[in-house]
Amino acid sequence: MSTTSALTARSDTLRACLWMGGAILSFSTMAVAGREVSLDLDTFEIMLYRSLIGVLLVLSVTSLTGTRSEIRARRMGLHTIRNLSHFAGQNLWFYAVATVPLAQVFAVEFTSPLWVMLLSLLVLGEHLTKARVLAGLAGFLGILIVARPAPGSFDPNLLAAAGAAIGFAGSAVFTRRLTRTEHIASILFWLTLMQAVFGLICAGLDGDIAWPTAASWPLIAIIGAAGLVAHFCLTTALGLAPATVVMPIDFARLPIIALVGMALYGEALDPYVFLGAAIIFGANYANIWRETRVVTPK
Repeated sequence: MSTTSALTARSDTLRACLWMGGAILSFSTMAVAGREVSLDLDTFEIMLYRSLIGVLLVLSVTSLTGTRSEIRARRMGLHTIRNLSHFAGQNLWFYAVATVPLAQVFAVEFTSPLWVMLLSLLVLGEHLTKARVLAGLAGFLGILIVARPAPGSFDPNLLAAAGAAIGFAGSAVFTRRLTRTEHIASILFWLTLMQAVFGLICAGLDGDIAWPTAASWPLIAIIGAAGLVAHFCLTTALGLAPATVVMPIDFARLPIIALVGMALYGEALDPYVFLGAAIIFGANYANIWRETRVVTPK
């Protein structure tokens, strides 16, 4: 690799890290709003209204920025697979955040980068370097230290978080594949539109779709906006760097949400959270350093 190419790769990876910071903030905001609105709506209804707001936001922003023409009906099969994976993962995630302590939900959800590494090898043809595998395993070790599931006290609702992790991994991998040919405006448009259709179908299966209360609408608006911003940040990051580099950065969301859970819901926080967080950040730092260092040609 030439010095110029190495510098470009380094710049792209650092920019991807910054975009992931925005995704982390947005996903955390969405988790809190999702827990609050779950008292009035089920997960399918949340996805329906959130996605309808998302469609309006995408159309408004693309009109203002002159990118509406980039929304094209191409690679619809890949869009469908990506959005079915995301829809399943997102519904399971909303169910989990409503029934399980936030730190535990995120802990189980963060097995997703390990699934990303496996799927990236199969779907994207990305290489699993030793450094990337070690970063993923070290980050997962930090998650286990934070969660420390006690024998005999397993909460079956955590299985929803585990399913969400697999769904999000599939979504991330197919998003990365779409970024090779599709504009981000098109990816986000079909994301929100398909999610709205899936939500309408699933919410209407029982013949009863609840209308949000006046108090719920602001929360739904937050979920819709935060979700769209999160996916914009995530999609941009995946367009700049390999999925196996981008996704482990999301481990940093755990210590943040643990503090949020303690402050808002009185969820327990102990020193192991900080030990696990230190391992998570250390693993991410080592991986980013290795990916961004400049290799001087001999």
